[in-house]
Amino acid sequence: MKKYIVERNLPGAENLSPDELQNLAQTFCDVACKLEGIYIWVQSFITEDKIYCVVLAESEEAIRAHARIGSVPVNVISQVKTIIDPNNNPKLDEKILDADILKP
Repeated sequence: MKKYIVERNLPGAENLSPDELQNLAQTFCDVACKLEGIYIWVQSFITEDKIYCVVLAESEEAIRAHARIGSVPVNVISQVKTIIDPNNNPKLDEKILDADILKP
């Protein structure tokens, strides 16, 4: 499967309550199960008016099917081509991703 970033426009996303977020997460999981292994939701990032989802999927069509079945928007689908992070720097003695500063 390929890794994708899915952008979903959702005005007021930052104001979703914990219950609304839990319901959304449950919908994402329930629909992913219906798609029988062609779509895996990894995680999502909530911003002011958007939700960015990291997913593994067989195709963009699988992502659109997930959105259609779950009645959630899908506005932009971008396939991840390469991943870089601070751990790619061989000069670092400590891995930055393990640092407390990056914890939410």
